[in-house]
Amino acid sequence: MVHSRNHKYTHSHSANTTNINRAFIVGIILNFLFVIVEVIVGLIIHSLSLLSDAGHNFTDVGALALSFLAILLLKMKSNDQYTYGYRKTSILVALINSMLLLVSTGAIVYEAVNRLIHPEPIQGAIIAIVSGVGICINSVSAFLFMRDKDNDLNIKSAYLHLLADAFVSFGIVIGGIIIYYTHWFWMDSVLSIIIAIIILFTTWNLLKGSLRLSLDGIPGNIHFDEIIELAKGITGVKDIHHIHIWAISTSENAFTAHLVLQQDVSTELEQKIKIELKHKLLHHNIHHITIETERDNEDCDTKLC
Repeated sequence: MVHSRNHKYTHSHSANTTNINRAFIVGIILNFLFVIVEVIVGLIIHSLSLLSDAGHNFTDVGALALSFLAILLLKMKSNDQYTYGYRKTSILVALINSMLLLVSTGAIVYEAVNRLIHPEPIQGAIIAIVSGVGICINSVSAFLFMRDKDNDLNIKSAYLHLLADAFVSFGIVIGGIIIYYTHWFWMDSVLSIIIAIIILFTTWNLLKGSLRLSLDGIPGNIHFDEIIELAKGITGVKDIHHIHIWAISTSENAFTAHLVLQQDVSTELEQKIKIELKHKLLHHNIHHITIETERDNEDCDTKLC
């Protein structure tokens, strides 16, 4: 029975990893090809908006590559110099990606304001067609990450990057159509500013989450008080203290604590309490668990306080 469950988990995890790797590879290739198309068309028709969007998309291709690198580093084994391996890299990359998104948002706003002050004639029809292709590419790429976006911060980062790009492309399509029929060249800038605000809101939570994990804060999906109540709810546990919960990667968390056991708890029951607590913590996405135990009548000078 146990062997069957482990086999099922291993197979599922392996398939999931394969899907993620494929999503990154496809996303990087499709978006890089689209950047080339935007640059070529932008140079031919002298469209600054397409060239700016190409620069923005190229930054996102780099962000996807960094996220993919972080996922690959997660698989590297630990050693005597890096006892947790290179898992923390995934958190650093998520932080870098969120910062890149903010920088690219600033670049969009800067360019939009500049074009409001100095409007230039734009061939709306061609811009709308090229950006329409961008919507398809970014939407398909984002869809590849959608299923796993809540399991890893880097995958969520990639998903948000691509989704933001799809919104940008959509805005440029609308702008291109309006410009084609009305010659209101300033419309492109207004839409760009609106889209930049949307990207800012979606990026802010990602930045806060990655910064929190970088500072070894408790992951957002884990509630401190809930963990305390969970431990105290186990028969034989009187109290819990010296609790530390932190992320060692964007998908794995660690936990250390001291359990205060009732005086009459036997050694056998103590081991069962540890096993039960570890099992419950696994359901709260806590994987690496270290538990120290002590009895409620021990003097603080004789134990780790």
